[in-house]
Amino acid sequence: MRFQSGPATSLQNLGDAIPISLFAVPDLDAGATAGKAIRESVQHRGLAPDPAAWDFLAIALSVITADGISRRGDSPDGWTREIAIDIAVREPEAWASQLLGLNRALGFLTTDRWSLSVRDGGDAIDVPLEPYRYDVDAVALLSGGLDSLIGAIDLTDLGSKLLATSHVVRGDAEKQERFARELGIEHLPLNHNASTERSVKETSQRARSLIFLAYAIVAATCTDRYRAGETVPIYMCENGFIAINPPLTTSRISSLSTRTARPEFLNAIERILRNVGLNLQIINPYLLKTKGEMMQECSDQSRLEALAHVSTSCGRFQRFNYTHCGRCVPCQIRRASFLTWGHDDPTRYYFHEIGKLDSEHAGFDDVRSVAIARLEIEEAGFDRWVGPTLSSSAFADPAPVAAMLKRGMLELGALHDAYRIR
Repeated sequence: MRFQSGPATSLQNLGDAIPISLFAVPDLDAGATAGKAIRESVQHRGLAPDPAAWDFLAIALSVITADGISRRGDSPDGWTREIAIDIAVREPEAWASQLLGLNRALGFLTTDRWSLSVRDGGDAIDVPLEPYRYDVDAVALLSGGLDSLIGAIDLTDLGSKLLATSHVVRGDAEKQERFARELGIEHLPLNHNASTERSVKETSQRARSLIFLAYAIVAATCTDRYRAGETVPIYMCENGFIAINPPLTTSRISSLSTRTARPEFLNAIERILRNVGLNLQIINPYLLKTKGEMMQECSDQSRLEALAHVSTSCGRFQRFNYTHCGRCVPCQIRRASFLTWGHDDPTRYYFHEIGKLDSEHAGFDDVRSVAIARLEIEEAGFDRWVGPTLSSSAFADPAPVAAMLKRGMLELGALHDAYRIR
């Protein structure tokens, strides 16, 4: 599919391209829109993002909107799509040299074929005479999930002054605000509000992490530290097992395992940012930790006890009326981490007894996938099971990563043993 994105005034000579209007809702139907609420929030706060960061946001908005419109079921193999987007930016010369890297990074992230191009005419946000700048040391993504909560607790306990950025969605907004308030950190909640004409949207959302990073990148350039010429750390706190996300079975390999926090993707994005002049560093301090270890080693155990059950881990949270399903892989990892932590888990799970032998419990795909992975490890050995996951050049020393993944599988194994899943 072909798209053209940018401010409504820049959308012209479309041909067969689907228009995506950025940062404002046009008077005329533009096919798809995104970013109006973000622009309003930034201007309301008197912020002045770096133009390159605002361009990256335009790119991210274009990508996630096109991702939602392009249905995988319409592609020849039922999954892999070919998506071309011509994007209006403020600094096309700077971004033109990064297109190859961007296309490769997006291809790795979503397992599609991306072809981005840039043109002049990007949005120019109004700069206040006295822009507001955050007096912080770093920016952290605060999703409302357990890992980002632990990350925020640990970082603030280490003395970091944080600015938290969040993607606001129904069911998580109050949690995000509560976590920020109780930790005493500044908070910038945003929502892309991407809207399309299609009633049936693509739900795989493999590109979603790009917009979360874009929020943090924009925020990081609105800090005193950035304006002083210092590197601003952006913390994307994710347990190592989910960050690496090893395919549990051969049927889940590649496109069926998300790559949101894989080092290959985050490293590629950081290189691109630096190449366009953005002095930022993306850090996941928990790459070698399991979720259970994150809970055990959290620096403020009493605060974690008070807030852990409030957090959200489930990818189907809204689908089950804002309740954890209890059976998806993130839910299983969450439940296993509470077991490792050694504390009761007061979280309400829609499917609590995952040991039941029916299609909704032990027979559910994700529960069965973990069981199959355990069996494969038992029969063929852990090294053979994990081998393809660690073949990437991103792992200079794969041994610590392999050790972490092994501990993660042991945590999942303890959960399955507790519910007698075989």
